[in-house]
Amino acid sequence: MIYEVAELYIKPDAHQAFQAAVTQAIPVFKAAKGCISMRLDRDIEVPDTYHLVVGWETLDNHVVDFRGSEGFVTWRGLVGGYFAQPPKVEHFNTVVNGF
Repeated sequence: MIYEVAELYIKPDAHQAFQAAVTQAIPVFKAAKGCISMRLDRDIEVPDTYHLVVGWETLDNHVVDFRGSEGFVTWRGLVGGYFAQPPKVEHFNTVVNGF
């Protein structure tokens, strides 16, 4: 399993609407091939910054299957208007399971 971590920079006056749009997008992620989990975290020190953390079975499930799907178009249509700048997206493997 890999984790997509998308750092999202949201317009200062759009937090409630953005969070509502992400809530609307939950079924899009649930239906996506290989999607295992999804959550949205908000930065406490920099409140205009969020992390979308999505668990995928494989990297291709995200970068090929999801990004090439209608689900991705729906996702970006729901949230894209709230971005203050383009998202920064990286992928991670767990190398140490703590507790």
